[in-house]
Amino acid sequence: MIRKTNFYLLILLFFVTACSSIPKNTQNSCAIFEERYLWYKHAKASYEKWGAPIHLQLAFVKKESDFNWLAKPPRRKLFKVIPFKRPSSSFGYSQAVVGTWEQYKKETKNPLATRARFKDSVDFIGWYINKTSKILKISKKDAYRQYLAYYKGWGDYKDYSKDKKAIIYAKSVRDMANKYRKQLTLCKKNLDKNKYIIF
Repeated sequence: MIRKTNFYLLILLFFVTACSSIPKNTQNSCAIFEERYLWYKHAKASYEKWGAPIHLQLAFVKKESDFNWLAKPPRRKLFKVIPFKRPSSSFGYSQAVVGTWEQYKKETKNPLATRARFKDSVDFIGWYINKTSKILKISKKDAYRQYLAYYKGWGDYKDYSKDKKAIIYAKSVRDMANKYRKQLTLCKKNLDKNKYIIF
């Protein structure tokens, strides 16, 4: 009985590790989806549901967590040595904070969503981009301004010009999104053909 339990635990550990490990090449959207095909299905589902382009979703995840499902902001240090509190509650692929994540779960009626799951994270990003489009009238294709709103929040977006770090980050996301978009044109047809994998 103990051996059987250990066997099942090993199988579970294998699947958790396989589904959550960081892709080998996070600079290439085709390589990401070739290694994690279900991620393409999840990103495409988010696009079809919210209208958030797949390359934007990837660029947000790349910037926020570099595809690390357990990503957290580094702890602050007291006297530059002693580990202290983290600057925010950001966590997971999307680095969503607790308050916004709870709002997302409530509005989408998805109480079991978790920030450590790629499927939920890209759905969250799609939801956020859609709301930004409605609240701030920013095109869903505008990676630069969409990320500014994601980084600053809807309320503080109007003051983004005063935040040099936010502008630098948004430009890097725009460049990454363009790179991912160009790459996807080379592999999207093949990805769409692989319908034999159950979603």
